[in-house]
Amino acid sequence: MYYYSTRNKNETVNFASAALSGLAPDGGLFVPEEIPQYSEQVRSSLGSMDFRDIAFETIKPYVKDEIPGNALSEIVQSAFTFTAPLIAVADRYVSELFHGPTAAFKDFGARFMARAFSYLRRGEDRPLRILVATSGDTGGAVADGFLGVEGIFVTVLYPKGRVSPLQERQIAGLGNNISAIAVEGSFDDCQRLVKAALSNDPLKKRAALSSANSINISRLIPQAVYYSAAAGRAFAGLTDPDGNATPRTGLKACITPRRGSPVTLCVPSGNFGNLTAGLYAMKMGAPVNQFIAATNINKTVPDYLDSGEYLARISQTTISNAMDVGAPSNFERMSAHFSWDEMRRIILGVSVSDDETKETILRIAREAGYILDPHSAVGWKGTDKLLAENKIKEGAIGIFSTAHPAKFSEVVEPLTGPVSMPDSLARAMEREINAKTISADVSELIETLYETM
Repeated sequence: MYYYSTRNKNETVNFASAALSGLAPDGGLFVPEEIPQYSEQVRSSLGSMDFRDIAFETIKPYVKDEIPGNALSEIVQSAFTFTAPLIAVADRYVSELFHGPTAAFKDFGARFMARAFSYLRRGEDRPLRILVATSGDTGGAVADGFLGVEGIFVTVLYPKGRVSPLQERQIAGLGNNISAIAVEGSFDDCQRLVKAALSNDPLKKRAALSSANSINISRLIPQAVYYSAAAGRAFAGLTDPDGNATPRTGLKACITPRRGSPVTLCVPSGNFGNLTAGLYAMKMGAPVNQFIAATNINKTVPDYLDSGEYLARISQTTISNAMDVGAPSNFERMSAHFSWDEMRRIILGVSVSDDETKETILRIAREAGYILDPHSAVGWKGTDKLLAENKIKEGAIGIFSTAHPAKFSEVVEPLTGPVSMPDSLARAMEREINAKTISADVSELIETLYETM
Protein backbone atom coordinates (compact mmCIF):
# COMPACT_ATOMS: atom_id res chain seq x y z
CA MET A 1 0.00 0.00 0.00
CA TYR A 2 1.30 3.44 -0.96
CA TYR A 3 0.23 6.85 0.26
CA TYR A 4 0.16 10.25 -1.43
CA SER A 5 -0.25 13.80 -0.21
CA THR A 6 -3.66 15.41 -0.46
CA ARG A 7 -1.83 18.18 -2.33
CA ASN A 8 0.21 16.04 -4.73
CA LYS A 9 -0.89 12.65 -6.05
CA ASN A 10 2.25 12.15 -8.09
CA GLU A 11 4.67 11.39 -5.27
CA THR A 12 3.98 8.35 -3.11
CA VAL A 13 5.54 6.86 0.02
CA ASN A 14 5.08 3.63 1.95
CA PHE A 15 3.24 3.34 5.27
CA ALA A 16 6.38 3.64 7.38
CA SER A 17 7.40 6.92 5.72
CA ALA A 18 3.87 8.33 5.91
CA ALA A 19 3.52 7.44 9.58
CA LEU A 20 6.94 8.50 10.80
CA SER A 21 6.91 11.84 8.97
CA GLY A 22 3.29 12.59 9.88
CA LEU A 23 2.84 15.49 7.49
CA ALA A 24 3.74 15.40 3.79
CA PRO A 25 6.62 17.67 2.69
CA ASP A 26 4.17 19.95 0.88
CA GLY A 27 2.06 20.39 4.01
CA GLY A 28 -0.65 17.99 2.87
CA LEU A 29 -1.98 14.92 4.66
CA PHE A 30 -1.17 11.39 3.58
CA VAL A 31 -4.01 9.26 2.22
CA PRO A 32 -3.95 5.68 0.86
CA GLU A 33 -3.93 5.23 -2.91
CA GLU A 34 -6.97 3.03 -2.51
CA ILE A 35 -9.34 1.92 0.23
CA PRO A 36 -8.96 -1.87 0.50
CA GLN A 37 -12.00 -4.15 0.72
CA TYR A 38 -12.81 -6.71 3.38
CA SER A 39 -13.04 -10.26 2.08
CA GLU A 40 -16.57 -11.63 1.88
CA GLN A 41 -15.78 -13.93 4.79
CA VAL A 42 -14.72 -11.03 7.01
CA ARG A 43 -17.59 -8.82 5.90
CA SER A 44 -20.16 -11.46 6.74
CA SER A 45 -18.54 -12.18 10.13
CA LEU A 46 -18.10 -8.65 11.53
CA GLY A 47 -20.98 -9.14 13.95
CA SER A 48 -19.46 -12.21 15.59
CA MET A 49 -15.70 -11.61 15.31
CA ASP A 50 -13.55 -10.75 18.30
CA PHE A 51 -12.68 -7.05 18.37
CA ARG A 52 -8.96 -7.74 18.01
CA ASP A 53 -9.56 -9.97 15.01
CA ILE A 54 -11.52 -7.15 13.37
CA ALA A 55 -8.62 -4.84 14.19
CA PHE A 56 -6.14 -7.19 12.55
CA GLU A 57 -8.21 -7.60 9.38
CA THR A 58 -8.91 -3.85 9.15
CA ILE A 59 -5.36 -2.64 9.61
CA LYS A 60 -3.49 -5.42 7.78
CA PRO A 61 -3.90 -4.23 4.16
CA TYR A 62 -2.71 -0.72 5.06
CA VAL A 63 0.55 -1.88 6.69
CA LYS A 64 1.31 -5.34 5.29
CA ASP A 65 4.45 -4.26 3.40
CA GLU A 66 6.09 -2.80 6.53
CA ILE A 67 4.55 -4.72 9.45
CA PRO A 68 4.30 -8.49 8.89
CA GLY A 69 1.33 -10.42 10.19
CA ASN A 70 2.98 -11.83 13.32
CA ALA A 71 4.25 -8.40 14.38
CA LEU A 72 0.90 -6.77 13.62
CA SER A 73 -0.88 -9.40 15.69
CA GLU A 74 1.36 -8.62 18.67
CA ILE A 75 0.79 -4.88 18.25
CA VAL A 76 -2.99 -5.34 18.09
CA GLN A 77 -3.10 -7.61 21.14
CA SER A 78 -0.96 -5.17 23.13
CA ALA A 79 -2.77 -2.01 22.01
CA PHE A 80 -6.38 -3.15 22.33
CA THR A 81 -6.60 -4.53 25.85
CA PHE A 82 -10.10 -3.01 25.94
CA THR A 83 -12.96 -2.94 23.46
CA ALA A 84 -15.89 -0.69 22.50
CA PRO A 85 -19.13 -2.24 23.83
CA LEU A 86 -22.24 -1.66 21.70
CA ILE A 87 -25.14 -1.23 24.10
CA ALA A 88 -28.79 -0.25 23.78
CA VAL A 89 -29.94 3.06 25.26
CA ALA A 90 -33.52 4.24 24.76
CA ASP A 91 -34.31 4.03 21.04
CA ARG A 92 -30.78 3.69 19.69
CA TYR A 93 -27.41 1.99 20.02
CA VAL A 94 -24.47 3.56 21.82
CA SER A 95 -20.91 2.50 20.98
CA GLU A 96 -18.88 3.28 24.08
CA LEU A 97 -15.37 4.33 23.08
CA PHE A 98 -14.20 5.28 26.56
CA HIS A 99 -13.13 1.98 28.12
CA GLY A 100 -9.41 2.62 27.50
CA PRO A 101 -6.87 4.10 29.94
CA THR A 102 -7.74 7.78 29.33
CA ALA A 103 -11.50 7.17 28.92
CA ALA A 104 -11.74 8.64 25.41
CA PHE A 105 -11.89 7.29 21.85
CA LYS A 106 -8.40 8.60 21.14
CA ASP A 107 -6.96 5.64 23.09
CA PHE A 108 -7.57 3.31 20.15
CA GLY A 109 -5.48 5.26 17.66
CA ALA A 110 -2.83 6.49 20.09
CA ARG A 111 -2.00 3.07 21.54
CA PHE A 112 -1.73 1.45 18.13
CA MET A 113 0.38 4.32 16.87
CA ALA A 114 2.84 4.13 19.78
CA ARG A 115 3.43 0.43 19.26
CA ALA A 116 3.64 0.77 15.48
CA PHE A 117 6.23 3.55 15.82
CA SER A 118 8.28 1.43 18.21
CA TYR A 119 8.30 -1.42 15.69
CA LEU A 120 8.99 0.73 12.63
CA ARG A 121 11.92 2.45 14.40
CA ARG A 122 13.55 -0.73 15.73
CA GLY A 123 17.33 -0.38 15.50
CA GLU A 124 17.10 3.41 15.02
CA ASP A 125 19.53 5.45 17.16
CA ARG A 126 18.26 8.95 16.42
CA PRO A 127 15.50 9.98 18.87
CA LEU A 128 12.08 10.90 17.47
CA ARG A 129 10.18 13.93 18.73
CA ILE A 130 6.42 13.84 18.30
CA LEU A 131 4.46 17.09 18.31
CA VAL A 132 0.73 16.96 18.97
CA ALA A 133 -1.95 19.63 19.24
CA THR A 134 -4.99 18.85 21.35
CA SER A 135 -8.34 20.41 22.13
CA GLY A 136 -8.69 18.03 25.05
CA ASP A 137 -8.66 14.24 24.70
CA THR A 138 -5.98 13.67 22.03
CA GLY A 139 -3.16 14.95 24.23
CA GLY A 140 -3.97 12.67 27.14
CA ALA A 141 -4.35 9.61 24.94
CA VAL A 142 -1.11 10.23 23.05
CA ALA A 143 0.77 10.97 26.27
CA ASP A 144 -0.46 7.76 27.86
CA GLY A 145 0.15 5.72 24.71
CA PHE A 146 3.77 6.84 24.31
CA LEU A 147 4.71 7.06 27.99
CA GLY A 148 8.01 5.27 28.52
CA VAL A 149 8.49 4.30 24.85
CA GLU A 150 12.25 4.30 24.38
CA GLY A 151 13.73 6.75 21.88
CA ILE A 152 10.52 8.76 21.45
CA PHE A 153 9.76 12.12 23.10
CA VAL A 154 6.31 13.69 22.96
CA THR A 155 5.43 17.38 23.25
CA VAL A 156 1.73 18.19 23.63
CA LEU A 157 0.35 21.66 22.87
CA TYR A 158 -3.04 22.56 24.36
CA PRO A 159 -5.05 25.81 24.59
CA LYS A 160 -4.47 27.29 28.04
CA GLY A 161 -7.67 27.50 30.08
CA ARG A 162 -9.75 25.68 27.45
CA VAL A 163 -9.39 22.07 28.58
CA SER A 164 -10.98 20.50 31.64
CA PRO A 165 -8.93 20.13 34.88
CA LEU A 166 -8.84 16.37 34.37
CA GLN A 167 -7.75 16.68 30.74
CA GLU A 168 -4.93 19.03 31.77
CA ARG A 169 -3.65 16.52 34.31
CA GLN A 170 -3.74 13.76 31.71
CA ILE A 171 -1.76 15.96 29.32
CA ALA A 172 0.68 17.68 31.66
CA GLY A 173 0.99 15.36 34.63
CA LEU A 174 3.05 12.44 33.38
CA GLY A 175 6.63 13.69 32.99
CA ASN A 176 9.22 11.16 31.82
CA ASN A 177 9.37 11.41 28.00
CA ILE A 178 6.20 13.54 27.88
CA SER A 179 6.26 17.35 28.01
CA ALA A 180 3.41 19.84 27.75
CA ILE A 181 3.04 23.39 26.44
CA ALA A 182 0.03 25.55 27.30
CA VAL A 183 -0.64 27.94 24.41
CA GLU A 184 -2.33 31.28 24.99
CA GLY A 185 -4.83 30.80 22.19
CA SER A 186 -7.26 28.32 20.65
CA PHE A 187 -6.88 24.74 19.45
CA ASP A 188 -6.59 26.10 15.92
CA ASP A 189 -3.55 28.09 17.10
CA CYS A 190 -2.03 24.91 18.57
CA GLN A 191 -2.66 23.04 15.34
CA ARG A 192 -1.14 25.86 13.29
CA LEU A 193 1.98 25.90 15.50
CA VAL A 194 2.46 22.13 15.18
CA LYS A 195 2.14 22.22 11.40
CA ALA A 196 4.61 25.12 11.21
CA ALA A 197 7.13 23.31 13.42
CA LEU A 198 6.85 20.11 11.40
CA SER A 199 7.65 22.10 8.26
CA ASN A 200 10.54 24.07 9.80
CA ASP A 201 13.73 22.99 7.99
CA PRO A 202 16.25 24.07 10.68
CA LEU A 203 14.24 22.23 13.32
CA LYS A 204 14.01 19.14 11.12
CA LYS A 205 17.80 19.10 10.83
CA ARG A 206 18.10 19.11 14.62
CA ALA A 207 15.62 16.29 15.27
CA ALA A 208 13.49 13.65 13.63
CA LEU A 209 9.95 15.01 13.84
CA SER A 210 6.49 13.52 13.52
CA SER A 211 2.91 14.21 14.56
CA ALA A 212 0.35 12.26 16.55
CA ASN A 213 -2.82 14.13 15.70
CA SER A 214 -5.31 12.49 13.38
CA ILE A 215 -3.33 14.24 10.66
CA ASN A 216 -1.07 11.18 11.08
CA ILE A 217 -2.41 8.30 9.02
CA SER A 218 -1.17 5.70 11.55
CA ARG A 219 -3.52 7.10 14.18
CA LEU A 220 -6.47 7.41 11.86
CA ILE A 221 -6.52 3.92 10.33
CA PRO A 222 -7.00 1.98 13.62
CA GLN A 223 -10.00 4.16 14.41
CA ALA A 224 -11.82 2.50 11.52
CA VAL A 225 -11.86 -0.69 13.61
CA TYR A 226 -14.59 0.34 16.04
CA TYR A 227 -16.82 1.50 13.18
CA SER A 228 -16.69 -1.93 11.58
CA ALA A 229 -17.21 -3.60 14.94
CA ALA A 230 -20.23 -1.44 15.82
CA ALA A 231 -21.82 -1.68 12.38
CA GLY A 232 -21.27 -5.43 12.30
CA ARG A 233 -22.87 -5.96 15.72
CA ALA A 234 -25.83 -3.74 14.88
CA PHE A 235 -26.37 -5.48 11.54
CA ALA A 236 -26.36 -8.84 13.33
CA GLY A 237 -28.90 -7.53 15.85
CA LEU A 238 -26.48 -8.02 18.74
CA THR A 239 -25.47 -5.90 21.71
CA ASP A 240 -22.75 -6.30 24.33
CA PRO A 241 -22.96 -6.40 28.12
CA ASP A 242 -22.28 -3.14 29.94
CA GLY A 243 -18.61 -2.55 30.73
CA ASN A 244 -17.20 -1.49 34.09
CA ALA A 245 -17.22 2.15 33.00
CA THR A 246 -20.73 2.18 31.46
CA PRO A 247 -22.43 5.23 33.04
CA ARG A 248 -25.94 3.95 33.70
CA THR A 249 -27.93 5.32 36.61
CA GLY A 250 -30.64 2.70 36.20
CA LEU A 251 -32.08 0.30 33.66
CA LYS A 252 -34.82 1.68 31.44
CA ALA A 253 -36.70 0.22 28.50
CA CYS A 254 -34.45 -0.01 25.43
CA ILE A 255 -34.81 -0.90 21.78
CA THR A 256 -35.03 -4.50 20.70
CA PRO A 257 -32.17 -5.01 18.23
CA ARG A 258 -33.14 -6.34 14.81
CA ARG A 259 -31.04 -8.22 12.29
CA GLY A 260 -30.15 -7.20 8.75
CA SER A 261 -30.39 -3.43 9.15
CA PRO A 262 -27.43 -1.30 8.01
CA VAL A 263 -26.89 1.33 10.67
CA THR A 264 -26.76 5.11 10.56
CA LEU A 265 -23.85 6.20 12.74
CA CYS A 266 -23.68 9.58 14.44
CA VAL A 267 -20.17 10.91 15.07
CA PRO A 268 -19.55 13.89 17.39
CA SER A 269 -17.14 15.83 15.19
CA GLY A 270 -14.44 18.46 15.64
CA ASN A 271 -11.26 17.89 13.65
CA PHE A 272 -13.04 15.22 11.55
CA GLY A 273 -10.37 12.53 11.82
CA ASN A 274 -12.85 10.24 13.58
CA LEU A 275 -15.45 10.62 10.85
CA THR A 276 -12.81 10.11 8.15
CA ALA A 277 -11.94 6.78 9.77
CA GLY A 278 -15.62 5.89 9.63
CA LEU A 279 -15.71 6.67 5.92
CA TYR A 280 -12.78 4.28 5.43
CA ALA A 281 -14.65 1.53 7.30
CA MET A 282 -17.74 2.11 5.16
CA LYS A 283 -15.70 1.94 1.96
CA MET A 284 -14.07 -1.30 3.19
CA GLY A 285 -17.50 -2.90 3.45
CA ALA A 286 -18.86 -2.25 6.95
CA PRO A 287 -22.71 -2.22 6.84
CA VAL A 288 -23.23 1.52 7.31
CA ASN A 289 -26.27 3.33 5.88
CA GLN A 290 -24.99 6.86 6.32
CA PHE A 291 -23.17 9.10 8.79
CA ILE A 292 -24.26 12.04 10.89
CA ALA A 293 -21.56 14.67 11.49
CA ALA A 294 -22.76 16.37 14.68
CA THR A 295 -20.84 19.48 15.71
CA ASN A 296 -21.25 22.15 18.34
CA ILE A 297 -21.54 25.75 17.15
CA ASN A 298 -18.23 25.30 15.32
CA LYS A 299 -20.11 24.14 12.26
CA THR A 300 -17.70 24.64 9.39
CA VAL A 301 -18.39 21.24 7.82
CA PRO A 302 -22.20 21.19 8.29
CA ASP A 303 -22.28 24.58 6.58
CA TYR A 304 -20.15 23.18 3.76
CA LEU A 305 -22.49 20.23 3.34
CA ASP A 306 -25.38 22.70 3.02
CA SER A 307 -23.75 25.17 0.64
CA GLY A 308 -20.81 23.51 -1.06
CA GLU A 309 -18.59 26.38 0.11
CA TYR A 310 -15.86 25.62 2.65
CA LEU A 311 -15.18 28.57 4.93
CA ALA A 312 -12.72 27.96 7.78
CA ARG A 313 -13.27 30.26 10.74
CA ILE A 314 -11.98 31.08 14.20
CA SER A 315 -13.12 28.44 16.70
CA GLN A 316 -15.60 29.34 19.43
CA THR A 317 -15.40 28.01 22.99
CA THR A 318 -18.11 25.56 24.08
CA ILE A 319 -18.75 22.99 26.82
CA SER A 320 -17.88 20.24 24.29
CA ASN A 321 -14.35 21.59 24.09
CA ALA A 322 -12.71 18.70 22.22
CA MET A 323 -14.84 19.72 19.23
CA ASP A 324 -13.95 23.43 19.31
CA VAL A 325 -12.35 23.42 15.87
CA GLY A 326 -13.03 26.05 13.21
CA ALA A 327 -10.59 24.75 10.59
CA PRO A 328 -10.71 20.94 10.77
CA SER A 329 -7.53 19.42 9.33
CA ASN A 330 -9.09 16.20 8.15
CA PHE A 331 -11.55 17.96 5.89
CA GLU A 332 -8.63 17.96 3.46
CA ARG A 333 -8.62 14.15 3.54
CA MET A 334 -12.38 13.96 3.09
CA SER A 335 -12.12 16.23 0.06
CA ALA A 336 -9.37 14.07 -1.41
CA HIS A 337 -11.66 11.04 -1.38
CA PHE A 338 -15.12 12.52 -1.96
CA SER A 339 -16.73 15.32 -3.95
CA TRP A 340 -19.32 17.62 -2.36
CA ASP A 341 -22.15 15.65 -3.97
CA GLU A 342 -20.72 12.36 -2.70
CA MET A 343 -20.34 13.72 0.83
CA ARG A 344 -23.91 14.99 0.85
CA ARG A 345 -25.19 11.53 -0.08
CA ILE A 346 -23.48 9.78 2.81
CA ILE A 347 -23.08 12.49 5.49
CA LEU A 348 -25.76 14.55 7.23
CA GLY A 349 -24.42 17.66 8.97
CA VAL A 350 -26.01 19.17 12.08
CA SER A 351 -24.94 21.57 14.83
CA VAL A 352 -26.00 21.79 18.47
CA SER A 353 -25.81 24.66 20.96
CA ASP A 354 -24.53 24.47 24.54
CA ASP A 355 -28.07 24.92 25.91
CA GLU A 356 -29.29 22.04 23.75
CA THR A 357 -26.35 19.94 24.92
CA LYS A 358 -27.16 20.52 28.59
CA GLU A 359 -30.84 19.83 28.05
CA THR A 360 -29.97 16.54 26.37
CA ILE A 361 -27.66 15.39 29.17
CA LEU A 362 -30.42 16.08 31.71
CA ARG A 363 -33.21 14.49 29.64
CA ILE A 364 -31.38 11.27 28.77
CA ALA A 365 -30.27 10.80 32.39
CA ARG A 366 -33.90 11.13 33.53
CA GLU A 367 -35.62 9.25 30.73
CA ALA A 368 -33.08 6.56 29.84
CA GLY A 369 -30.99 6.20 33.00
CA TYR A 370 -27.79 6.89 31.06
CA ILE A 371 -25.28 9.73 31.43
CA LEU A 372 -23.81 11.33 28.32
CA ASP A 373 -20.70 13.47 28.23
CA PRO A 374 -21.10 16.85 26.42
CA HIS A 375 -19.68 15.52 23.13
CA SER A 376 -21.87 12.44 23.04
CA ALA A 377 -24.84 14.65 23.96
CA VAL A 378 -24.13 16.74 20.87
CA GLY A 379 -24.38 13.54 18.84
CA TRP A 380 -27.62 12.49 20.54
CA LYS A 381 -29.30 15.88 20.11
CA GLY A 382 -28.08 16.21 16.53
CA THR A 383 -29.71 12.88 15.77
CA ASP A 384 -32.94 14.06 17.42
CA LYS A 385 -32.98 17.12 15.17
CA LEU A 386 -32.49 15.14 11.99
CA LEU A 387 -35.11 12.57 13.00
CA ALA A 388 -37.59 15.41 13.51
CA GLU A 389 -36.83 16.60 9.98
CA ASN A 390 -37.18 13.05 8.52
CA LYS A 391 -33.66 13.22 7.08
CA ILE A 392 -32.31 9.92 8.44
CA LYS A 393 -32.70 6.75 6.40
CA GLU A 394 -34.86 4.00 7.86
CA GLY A 395 -32.96 1.52 10.00
CA ALA A 396 -30.96 1.28 13.17
CA ILE A 397 -29.18 4.35 14.60
CA GLY A 398 -25.96 4.31 16.59
CA ILE A 399 -24.29 7.11 18.57
CA PHE A 400 -20.56 7.05 19.21
CA SER A 401 -19.94 8.02 22.82
CA THR A 402 -16.48 9.47 22.55
CA ALA A 403 -15.58 10.16 26.19
CA HIS A 404 -16.66 9.20 29.70
CA PRO A 405 -18.89 11.81 31.39
CA ALA A 406 -16.63 11.87 34.45
CA LYS A 407 -14.04 13.66 32.31
CA PHE A 408 -16.43 16.62 32.22
CA SER A 409 -17.87 16.46 35.72
CA GLU A 410 -17.97 20.25 36.04
CA VAL A 411 -20.53 20.32 33.20
CA VAL A 412 -22.34 17.04 33.78
CA GLU A 413 -22.74 16.72 37.55
CA PRO A 414 -24.79 19.92 38.07
CA LEU A 415 -27.31 18.33 35.68
CA THR A 416 -27.24 14.67 36.70
CA GLY A 417 -25.71 14.49 40.15
CA PRO A 418 -22.49 12.60 40.94
CA VAL A 419 -20.87 10.59 38.14
CA SER A 420 -18.86 7.51 39.05
CA MET A 421 -15.22 7.98 38.00
CA PRO A 422 -13.22 5.13 36.46
CA ASP A 423 -10.08 4.21 38.40
CA SER A 424 -7.78 5.49 35.65
CA LEU A 425 -9.30 8.96 35.87
CA ALA A 426 -9.18 9.02 39.66
CA ARG A 427 -5.45 8.32 39.51
CA ALA A 428 -4.94 11.07 36.93
CA MET A 429 -6.60 13.65 39.19
CA GLU A 430 -3.81 13.09 41.73
CA ARG A 431 -1.12 14.31 39.31
CA GLU A 432 0.54 17.70 39.45
CA ILE A 433 0.45 19.89 36.34
CA ASN A 434 3.81 20.70 34.77
CA ALA A 435 3.51 22.77 31.60
CA LYS A 436 5.28 25.75 30.05
CA THR A 437 3.06 28.61 28.85
CA ILE A 438 3.83 30.32 25.53
CA SER A 439 2.06 32.74 23.22
CA ALA A 440 0.58 31.53 19.95
CA ASP A 441 3.80 32.44 18.13
CA VAL A 442 5.76 29.97 16.02
CA SER A 443 9.14 31.42 16.94
CA GLU A 444 8.40 30.98 20.64
CA LEU A 445 7.46 27.35 20.09
CA ILE A 446 10.63 26.72 18.07
CA GLU A 447 12.75 28.31 20.78
CA THR A 448 11.04 26.18 23.44
CA LEU A 449 11.64 23.01 21.46
CA TYR A 450 15.30 23.88 20.95
CA GLU A 451 15.67 24.20 24.72
CA THR A 452 14.60 20.60 25.21
CA MET A 453 16.76 19.03 22.50
